[in-house]
Order: sequence, then C-alpha cells, then structure tokens
Amino acid sequence: MTSRDILTLAFLAAFALPFNPAGASPAPTADHYDVLITGATVYDGSGNPGFVGDVGLLGDRIAYVGPKAPLMGRERINARGKAVAPGFVNMLAHPEESLLVDGRALSDLRQGVTLEVLGEDSMGPLTPTMKTLALQREGDIKYDIDWSTLGEYLHGLERRGVTPNVASYVGAGTVRTNVLGEVDVQPTPEQLERMRQLVHQAMEEGAMGVTTALIYAPNTYAKTPELIELASEAARCGGIYSAHMRSEGDRLIEAVQETIDISKASGAPAEIFHLKVAGQRNWPKIAPLIHTIEGARSQGVHLTADMYVYTAGATGLDAAMPPWVQSGGLEAWIARLKDPATRARVIAEMRDPSPSWENLYGAAGAKGMLLLAFKNSALKPLTGKTLAEVAQSRGVTPEDAAIDLVIEDGSRVGVAYFLMSEDNVRRQVALPWVSFDSDEEAPAPEGVFLKSNNHPRAYGNFVRVLAKYVRDEHALTLEQAVRKLAALPARTLSLKDRGMLKAGNFADVVIFDPRTVQDHATYEKPAQLATGVEDVWINGVRALRAGEATGAPSGRIIRGRAWKETPGGGCRAHASDWSWDS
Repeated sequence: MTSRDILTLAFLAAFALPFNPAGASPAPTADHYDVLITGATVYDGSGNPGFVGDVGLLGDRIAYVGPKAPLMGRERINARGKAVAPGFVNMLAHPEESLLVDGRALSDLRQGVTLEVLGEDSMGPLTPTMKTLALQREGDIKYDIDWSTLGEYLHGLERRGVTPNVASYVGAGTVRTNVLGEVDVQPTPEQLERMRQLVHQAMEEGAMGVTTALIYAPNTYAKTPELIELASEAARCGGIYSAHMRSEGDRLIEAVQETIDISKASGAPAEIFHLKVAGQRNWPKIAPLIHTIEGARSQGVHLTADMYVYTAGATGLDAAMPPWVQSGGLEAWIARLKDPATRARVIAEMRDPSPSWENLYGAAGAKGMLLLAFKNSALKPLTGKTLAEVAQSRGVTPEDAAIDLVIEDGSRVGVAYFLMSEDNVRRQVALPWVSFDSDEEAPAPEGVFLKSNNHPRAYGNFVRVLAKYVRDEHALTLEQAVRKLAALPARTLSLKDRGMLKAGNFADVVIFDPRTVQDHATYEKPAQLATGVEDVWINGVRALRAGEATGAPSGRIIRGRAWKETPGGGCRAHASDWSWDS
C-alpha cells in the first residue's frame, strides 16, 4: 500500500465516509494496529456467514474488520483455522460476590464472556439493616460491605479492578426490601413513590433497568401494578424490565402474559430471564409459549429472552416451600419451620398436586433435587446427593428432610432441580430472539469456590452452545450462535458500541477453535473449565492468552443510558424520549 492510499484511508475514517471494499471497515489514522489478528474466519455478530479475514485493534477499540488489513500490527496473531468473534454477553450472571474475591471471572472468561450482566437481586440500594442481615447470611464467600447504593458497589468494582466488563440492573426486590422490609405487605402510595425514587436513583447511577424474581420472597409479594410503576420509572430513564417470571411451569402462559402487560403499560422493553418450561406435565406448553411471545413481538412489544442450555435449574429450598412461611426473611422462615403446626402445614402444601405457588419440589420430585451448597460445614458431605438419598439415609420423608436441612444449615441451601425437556431446550436454542445466560457466579476451580458445588452452567453454558448445539447437533449455525451470544444481547441492552466486530466498537474480541471448543463441567464434577477458547481481549486488553488468564483488570463498568455522569445524562421526563432497538 502506498503512502497516498494510507492518507486516503485516514481521510475517510476521520470524516466517517463509507469505505467498504469487499466488506472491509475503515482503517485507523495510526501507522500500526496494536494487535492484528490474521487469517481467522470472522463472525462479526450480524448473523451473516463468516469470512476469512483480519481484525485490527488499536487502543480500546476495533480499528479494522475485513479481508486484508492495510496496516501491520505491533502484535500479530495468526488465527488461521480459528474463529474470531465479538465477546460474549452473559445476560443473567451472579458474580456479585465472586468478583469481590476473584476478579478474573475465570469460569466465564474461559468461555469467551466479556460482559457480565448482574442484578436479579441487586447489590444496592441497601439500608443498615439490609447490610447487617447480608453479613450474617454470608456463605462460603466472605466480604465486607463498604457500599450502600448500587452506584457505590459498581465504583467499588472499578477500584478493585476486574477482568470482565460489568453491567447491573436494580432489583425490584431490593428496592422493595429497602422500603418495606421482607414481609408480605403492600406499599402505601407514599411507600411506592419512595420505591420509584430509589429506582430513579439507581438508573442515574448506571443501572440498565429494573428486574424482579417473582417466585421468591419478598419479590413474590409484589402485585402487577407495583411492578408496572417500577418498570415505568426504569423506562423513563431509558431502561428495560427483566423478569424471572411468576411461573415457569403450571402458570407459565399466564406469567408470560403478565410480563407482556407490564411492558405495554410501562413502555419498557421486557426480557424474560432463563426461559424454560418447567415440570414434565408442562413440557407441551412450549408451542403456546413461543406463540404467545412471538404474537406479542409481532404487535410491537419489545420482548426478548435468555436461557441456559441444561435440563436442570439451580436455586434454593425456598423454591420448595410456600411464600407465606418465608415472610419476614430467612430468620423468620426458620423460626416458623420449628413450630410443629406450621411444619405440618408446609409439608401439606409441598405435597399439594395443584399448589397456588411455584413449587419446584412438586415439579422435580425428591429424586430430581441435587444438593449443591451448604453453609454448615457439618452438612457439606451431603453435597452431590439427592434429597431422596438424604431422606432415606435419615429415615424421614423428603419434605421433612428439606425442612430439617434449612433449619440445620441456617440458609436456603443450594439445590439443582431437574425440570426441563432436552427437546424443548434444543428448540429454544434456535429461537432468534433468545440470547444466553449462566444464572451463576463466575468461580474458579480453586480455593473457596471448591467448598460447594456450582451448577455446571457456571463453567460450561456458553461453550456448550458452540459445542453441543452448533457443532454436534446442528441446532443452529455458528453465525447464528455468535449473533445470539453477542450482538443480540448488546442490542437488547442498547449498547451501541459493543456486541459486533465493527470498526469503532470497543475491542471485546474472542478467538476460539470451533472444531475443539468443549464444555467439561458435569453435575457430579462441575468445577471443570471449558477448553477451545484461546484468546480474549476486553477493551483492547489481553485477558486470556493461549487459554491462560492474564489477570489484567481489563473490565469496565457498562452503565445504562441515564447515567448522570455522562454528558446530558440523567433520567428524562418521558419514555418517548428514548428510542428502542427492535
């Protein structure tokens, strides 16, 4: 290339004029790229077929994507035979605590995840009482709480330095607890206004929207009008409404309709967390589920979903007991379980074949409940056993065993529930409006993380998409998978400069081998890192080199559109001020 060619490219890039030979994107004005990836098959996130070409990185941005880069690179990566893609987005992650003790997020980094989206129950805003209870309820991971607001928590991660990018919602349950405590009550108009103010504050601190987890106390005590009010406040601030719906089983379609109604009434786009059809008797609902969602989308409702690609979920034994017994929080729940009359009533409701609440015990059965995590060291030998096995060894009923474990452990106890059909999972994987999540922390196979078991999705969910559902089963193409792993979730979150390999976007980039990429985590041995993802850059910083974490604090806090520290930031008066991606 001549000096005149370089000057021409620089001119075009500076004035944002179209320059697109054979699909290339403009070159930078610098003499060299910091990193030049050559010979890879480029999957840019658009969903278009990959092409063999180059990707150039300069500073924290992508500088070139195309068939042949016009400049040299200070570091040149020969990726012939490999795939290069935009960094993957974990649309529902739970490393809120794990990042405080290990900022690498290693289990996700080894899968190409460059953005963790937190906040199903957010780390703020907290009252002094909420802080005290959180410290008392800590499990294996111990940490100080030196923040009160969501913004302070996020700033704290920035100060510590973490490898992945991090974004967060504000939890409707967190806001509810801040104002009402953990009891089953309804807010007065004044209390609801205070809750709206807290959502507004969190949005200006950078929240992406508001979330709720409607099968858990105290979230489940919220009625639809309350959720509409909080979602409306998020929408006025350019945010979305994301929900672990009120039911994923017996009342699945009704729960989807509630989510649609909240979106319509509030003006907020909606995201369904970990889409699933739970319980064998509900598996045929997959067709009406898809029909309901696609019908709403065809009518202009901004509705998307995410999922993990396993047939078991993971939560606690609180999902096996009725919400009324949990009013007032963990300590009140345990105290009630010690009362014989209350215990008998709880057992009767656990056995009810048609419960009025989302009973995962009834959906999975004792044989389908795998114990994962205990707080009490005396109970940790039960890790990896089913509830049925523990009940048999103790000579009690499974319901009694579940109640005893909660009392003895002083916690909700971590449990995997086997609920889903593999056929349904495979069908959902291919849906164009579904992205992916782990719904887990981001641990490492070492230290404190080995004291309890994770669901294998913590170590394998994203690579499992590429290995099982793309390469082995052909449920979707590689270009479709990359779009759903990166561009779709970035668009859902209104991130204009992430999720695509495109000049000017932030340099979140992954190199992996489609032929060998593989998840290894199992329910029996979950702490096994994925393989086949070789190199990862986050904001242009090398986070993974030849499969090894560099430990670089490459991540940034990705804040929502109302972040008050941006020029012209802050919440606006009307939801119509914001334009939503389709």
